[in-house]
Amino acid sequence: MNTQVEIFKTDVVQECEAATLIRLLSQHLPHCRINFDLEDCDRILRIESAQQAINLPQVIHIMNRQGYACTLLT
Repeated sequence: MNTQVEIFKTDVVQECEAATLIRLLSQHLPHCRINFDLEDCDRILRIESAQQAINLPQVIHIMNRQGYACTLLT
């Protein structure tokens, strides 16, 4: 399988928030590499997987449930 990379626009502001969200997302997506680029104007969430498809609705639901906006960038 090819590596899948998905990029999301978020409203995460602080590094401590990003770290907490990475831990939470990693519990649900253990096969993925997850990081934030908070210096980008879109507060980017980047998720990469070489093993299985990334469940996009699940990512958005987890972020929204934690009180954050999350939109897939295409």
